[in-house]
Amino acid sequence: MSELHREIKELIIEALGLEDISAQDIGDDQKLFGEGLGLDSVDALELGLAIQKKYGIKIDADAKDTRNHFSNVASLAAFVTAKQAA
Repeated sequence: MSELHREIKELIIEALGLEDISAQDIGDDQKLFGEGLGLDSVDALELGLAIQKKYGIKIDADAKDTRNHFSNVASLAAFVTAKQAA
């Protein structure tokens, strides 16, 4: 597991108060919403704010591809990396 993937998993757990799981319980390609980890739209907002604060990036909630970026840890890590490089 890459350092960024681990950080994002820990951020998900901390920001959303998921005390009953660990970073190892979240797969890099596991869906975060719906049948995957089971997050909902409120969780998405909280997670988005936590990512913006931790990584100093801006997330456009209205962008059509934002939902894809939040689909799993791997896509979220790629999004953070791309935003930081921009």
